[in-house]
Amino acid sequence: MNETVREKYEAVIGLEVHAQLLTNSKAYSSDVNEYGSTPNSNISPVTLGHPGTLPVMNKKTVEYAIKLGLAMNCEIADYQFFARKNYFYPDLPKGYQITQDKTPICTNGFIDLKSEDAKENRIGITRIHMEEDAGKSIHDVDIYDTLVDLNRAGTPLLEIVTEPDLRSSADAYQYLTEVRKLVRYLEICDGNMEEGSMRCDANISVRLKGATKLGTKVEVKNMNSIRNVQKAIEYEIIRQIEVLEAGGTLSQETRGFDALDNSTIAMRSKEAANDYRYFPEPDLQPLFVDEKQIAEIRSEMPALPKELFDKYVQEYKLTPYDANNLTDSKEIALFFEEIITHNKNYKSAANWIMGDVKSYLNEHGVQIDDFPIPACKISELINLIDEGKVSSTAASQKIFPEMLKSQESVQEIAERLNIIQVSNEGELAGFIDEVIRSNTSEVERYKNGEKQLVGFFMGQLMKVSRGKADPKVANALLREKLNAI
Repeated sequence: MNETVREKYEAVIGLEVHAQLLTNSKAYSSDVNEYGSTPNSNISPVTLGHPGTLPVMNKKTVEYAIKLGLAMNCEIADYQFFARKNYFYPDLPKGYQITQDKTPICTNGFIDLKSEDAKENRIGITRIHMEEDAGKSIHDVDIYDTLVDLNRAGTPLLEIVTEPDLRSSADAYQYLTEVRKLVRYLEICDGNMEEGSMRCDANISVRLKGATKLGTKVEVKNMNSIRNVQKAIEYEIIRQIEVLEAGGTLSQETRGFDALDNSTIAMRSKEAANDYRYFPEPDLQPLFVDEKQIAEIRSEMPALPKELFDKYVQEYKLTPYDANNLTDSKEIALFFEEIITHNKNYKSAANWIMGDVKSYLNEHGVQIDDFPIPACKISELINLIDEGKVSSTAASQKIFPEMLKSQESVQEIAERLNIIQVSNEGELAGFIDEVIRSNTSEVERYKNGEKQLVGFFMGQLMKVSRGKADPKVANALLREKLNAI
């Protein structure tokens, strides 16, 4: 598309995220909440909605909803009741979904996204409400029939709805990344979109820049990766602009995303609003949340990514790039925090994690929890470097590989490898004298003004000392000796 045409328009985007919660049991029954079980094994008459069965509220669902609401700066409703959302799907055996309609548990929140120029972009959170998931229709196992697995039916969900505050596919990518970070830090959802435990619907419209009236909204449903959400939004923005530029009109509709050719496909029209016939759920009591309960939950919450980011940049003087990398996952942040309890060289700790440690994780396809070196040993290694006992190069190339397979202390490994640096001036003076005796012609050239030869002498010194000379101390002592000749 012509960039001039594209620049005439702005996109208006709102996202709806469904996050499955990591509770042991389902939202309103004691059935096991577990991904990957044998199809239709985690079900009971309650999940299937048999006559005479009664739902019971899962306390953890409420607790997790409050945690997320607090993390997203929301107001927590003190009084709530549940509703039945009536619609028919083969994988919704009750014929209705228990949800929150008029009284969502969390409202009026926000998330601040940081742009490349470090400015904050505030995305409003309209509501977070609790509901249950439907089962799953499977279309690619039997060539003739659609199969239904009801294990997912009744799984507790939080639906997170934004204000239409996003203006680009990049905004959407960043927002979803932050939401996934939050739910993982809070340990309420694993955020694995490819497994369906976090799903996203995007509402997209375009309008001329400067216009205040919203354009016709198109909804793209059920995307299973953050990258696919970005691609779908980008495609839809261009498609809508092209329709308007050609003099056409857009219709309110639901579309799906085809990941094979990165396009959206019309699924159904939404000319008229769906009539779900919401009415209060008669089998669940109203829910009351008081300030004491909120305070208890708040006290149990971990430090969140934004809080850690600000601390790393403002207190530890790390770059925003470093802070972003360290807070990318809770496990990495905890590993970093453990290192700096034993060592205050924050920059060095960050460099080791983003360098040698992450290289190992990527190469072996493991997470930090499976990393064989404890954080305290990385601290020992940093201390050894800071004390001038080993060089950074020796630490990375010789000691670190040994730490991966040895239970010895870092000091013991360095001694076994015979790479403890010599910083004793008397011992270094002996090495320097040997270098000067062996290179008399170069010494004369140095005396005649070729000061760049100090690099040559340092190389010879490292050979004589077998790489053990402390470069900083040795360099100063070498210059002093040469200049005194």
